[in-house]
Amino acid sequence: MKKQIITIAAVVLMVGNLSAQNDNDTRNLLHVGVKAGMNISNMFDSQNEEYQADPKIGFVGGIFVSIPIIDKTIGIQPEVLYSQKGFSAIGNILGADVSFKRTTNYLDIPIYLAFKPIEYITLLIGPQYSYLFKQRDVFKNPISDIVLESEFENENIRKNTFSFSTGADFNFRNFVFSGRIAWDLFNNNGNGTSSTPRYKNVWGGLTLGIRL
Repeated sequence: MKKQIITIAAVVLMVGNLSAQNDNDTRNLLHVGVKAGMNISNMFDSQNEEYQADPKIGFVGGIFVSIPIIDKTIGIQPEVLYSQKGFSAIGNILGADVSFKRTTNYLDIPIYLAFKPIEYITLLIGPQYSYLFKQRDVFKNPISDIVLESEFENENIRKNTFSFSTGADFNFRNFVFSGRIAWDLFNNNGNGTSSTPRYKNVWGGLTLGIRL
């Protein structure tokens, strides 16, 4: 999985460089940057039945490339992010309080269409590819704590989740403050078929980045 992350990040950077190599003006507009911040995530039941969970805070960080298409107004912005999601819940079993917390670690690759109505604001919308590579579940009760960790070594890169993401960047010189919201759409089962998961991730993120 680490090799896949490095390869995908290299491809994103290479595409950004190739898109500007023959145009000096465009090269001056292209930006590569790094960002980090936090996710606030939860799960929702797509069948609208009674379901309660509490949001969970996680880390998000990675790289982004802003590629102009039409001057400074319209462009493409791919990103490669390490993203923690999940949820937490509290219940009662036989009079005893119990809690459950799930942390999922994803490789997220959103590809945004970027629109810049004014110099300091960029609006973004687009699809997102997400690959789950680690999951950690923690059960707590008055007697003991149970921790279950799973690492997914499946090299079938097609086994993934597709999501929808939108948000905005606020640009101040070389600094970028970003806000995002996103939710899962469907899963690819790795064999060419897809399914709509009943329980879907939904999350928002805040990051601070810098253009290099």
